[in-house]
Amino acid sequence: MSLFQGLTFLTTVNDLKTLPADGVEVAFAGRSNAGKSSAINTLANHTRLAFVSKTPGRTQHINYFDFGNLRRLVDLPGYGYAAVPEAVRKHWQGLLGKYLENRPNLIGLVLIMDSRRPLTDLDRVMLDFFLPTGKPVHCVLTKSDKLNNQEKVLALRNVKNELANYPQITVQLFSSSKKQGVSEVEKVVGGWFDEIGSQIAEMEPMDGE
Repeated sequence: MSLFQGLTFLTTVNDLKTLPADGVEVAFAGRSNAGKSSAINTLANHTRLAFVSKTPGRTQHINYFDFGNLRRLVDLPGYGYAAVPEAVRKHWQGLLGKYLENRPNLIGLVLIMDSRRPLTDLDRVMLDFFLPTGKPVHCVLTKSDKLNNQEKVLALRNVKNELANYPQITVQLFSSSKKQGVSEVEKVVGGWFDEIGSQIAEMEPMDGE
């Protein structure tokens, strides 16, 4: 069974103090209505694992999903939707920034962006929070089925060119409705877990030491 198809809901938190203490995790972040929940559902082959709302900004908490073996997927609140109260928006921004900058369990970020409008100012803010950690980022350009072939090539090339100075960033196209790009996300995220597992194994003392 593939990595994402074993995904199950674990818990919801709204305060960094209540984040799980154990395990390693990969976070999914994205601007409101970029297709983050749809992408998670498609990867997991589950229509309602992550809630998909027609109202952007509906996800207001940090949702944890479990791959097994203390490997987690973290669904972060969508950002950038103006029609929420200012106090709520500031809470999200503070929560996201502190989580991305300081969470030791976090090993990588999957940044979901609409392929028709990638790298908005808010996407760049997210990258500014996270890139100083030195951890990898995988940019997933969703809704690629809305583009023709020429537009797909151009969108992918433009994002890669803008982020070319950051070797820890990778980029791909993705379509939830066409189920395209699933294996690529799986390969990247699975590779992150494999790498951290190898690092942990190297640090563990052998019997008798």
